[in-house]
Amino acid sequence: MKKISPRLKVLTLSGFIMSLSACTSSPTGRSQVILFSDNEMSQLGAQSFEQMKQNEKVSKDAKINAYVTCVANAITKQVPKQASFEQWEVVVFDSDQVNAFALPGGKIGVYTGLLKVATNQDQLATVLGHEVAHVLANHGNERMSRNQITNTGLQVTDFALAGTEYKEMTMSALGLGVEYGINLPYGRTQETEADIMGIDLMAKAGFDPQQSIQLWKNMAKASGGNQPPELLSTHPSHNTRIQDLGNEIKELPKYNTSAPNCQT
Repeated sequence: MKKISPRLKVLTLSGFIMSLSACTSSPTGRSQVILFSDNEMSQLGAQSFEQMKQNEKVSKDAKINAYVTCVANAITKQVPKQASFEQWEVVVFDSDQVNAFALPGGKIGVYTGLLKVATNQDQLATVLGHEVAHVLANHGNERMSRNQITNTGLQVTDFALAGTEYKEMTMSALGLGVEYGINLPYGRTQETEADIMGIDLMAKAGFDPQQSIQLWKNMAKASGGNQPPELLSTHPSHNTRIQDLGNEIKELPKYNTSAPNCQT
């Protein structure tokens, strides 16, 4: 009997996994490979978030916390109840990083540095809608699933965070650097999908989607022109993002929702 090479075994198993997962679609109808359950992803998200709260400086500023939580709550109220967790948790980290993130399991983190660029509640809602969209579209699960296929032979339990050699892989899949405070980009397709879903979420919550364009103009200014060419970047360029958002805004339904007055 002809012996099957290890590489062929890997390819065969990968193809089998892909065939089992090919029918999964994102909220926008894009085909996805999803291997992990919502409960597994929520557990990983919760573990990651707890570690961040232990290792990062949490803001004690009551006014900033109330403001960010108000905007986040308005966004998450537009999200259907999730089976894998009870409620969303919002934490503000005291850091100059111009960033925010959302993790499976309903965990939202915002760095205070973002508030210097997202200068009003509509712009902050743009960012939070985008980050929550990553969770709703299973982008972390999608990236971990690709890692699993690429590294065929790893078990699901190998991705547990506590003291394993796969911690970096897990954190990267969730969009976080192992050294916290660094958010790793999703793929360009996932970023665009989160943009589309995110402005719909913010508009449903009553925020002004036109402010998403101003936000990315602010981001472009803050980056000082240091963004790499689009061809070399996993993110859409600022100009492409602004143009795409403008086109998407024209197609948004007219929602009859009033945004809360968070920025008092």
